[in-house]
Formats: sequence, C-alpha cells, structure tokens
Amino acid sequence: MEVVLLSLLFVVYLTIRYYLMDHDTAADKDRKRFQKGIELVNNRNFIEAHHYFDDAVQQYPKSAIAYAYRGKCHIIQENYYSAIYDLTQAINRDNTLADCYLDRGIAFYHTAEYQQAFREFDKAVWHFHDEKPDGYRWRALARIQVRQLPQAENDLRRAISLGDENSFHLLLQPPFTRPVYQK
Repeated sequence: MEVVLLSLLFVVYLTIRYYLMDHDTAADKDRKRFQKGIELVNNRNFIEAHHYFDDAVQQYPKSAIAYAYRGKCHIIQENYYSAIYDLTQAINRDNTLADCYLDRGIAFYHTAEYQQAFREFDKAVWHFHDEKPDGYRWRALARIQVRQLPQAENDLRRAISLGDENSFHLLLQPPFTRPVYQK
C-alpha cells in the first residue's frame, strides 16, 4: 500500500515539476534578449546591428546568438575573415545553430576556400533537415568549384524541389545540360 501511495505522489511531483520548469534553451533565451538587434538585421540595418551585437558580445561573451548575428553582419559588410572568427565562436558555444554553418560556409566560399565551404554547407544541409533549400544551393555552388558536377546538379534539383527559384536559374546555365522539369 505504501509503495502505491509513494508512486502516486512521485508521479504528481514529476508532473508539477515538468510544468514549472523552464523549457527554453539558451539560444531561445538569447533570441528573446537580443530581439532588438535581430529586428535590425531583418530590417537590413546592418551597421546599427553590428554595433548592437558588438556590445552584446562584450556584455554576454558566452552567447552563441550574439556571435552568430555579429558574424552575419560581417558577411554583409564583406569582412569574411572576421565573420569566420565570429561564426566559429558561435559554433563553439552552440553547435546546433544551422545558420552558423551556412554563414561560415558562405564566408569560406567568398575567400575561395571551396573545400572548407563545401564541408560547412554539408553540415548546414544536415542541420536544416530538408527544410531550407539554401544549404543545397550553396553546397552545389561549392561543388561546381571543386568540379563535382553530377552531385552539384543533384543538389540544385533537390533545392528546386524545396522551392528555390535561384537554383532553377542556376540549373539552366552551363555546365548543366539536361532539361529542368518543374512539377
């Protein structure tokens, strides 16, 4: 009888504890904390956003989101090596941020380090779980540079199936020769 009563109390305790716990991850909390800066990036006000996230990195040096958005601002301002540094810092703090892999791959691509860019785009594709076509398109561009044309064509076709029009236009250009059919 005591075992049944203790088991029942334990289940009630676990239920109450579950509903009282905070389920937000550190990244979710940082997104809420830095909402003003994220809105600056979304509104394409990159200079102010860079200053905002520069201050955020000073105040919260363990924040992956602050480093990630500062890296995104560096990419827009064509400071690719600074972007690689910031995005590496962000990944070191939280390696589940798919956009960091994509942005770091873009920075590597623009510095003509195509093999490293390909690796980053490959990680981005894996982290996006077939939800965003950008990883496929950029991975295809890196594969074109390292002369993996059949695989690049497959990536572009996969991006098209996810709704990416830019990949459709890339596939119409040389070195690709097979016709593109949209469903």
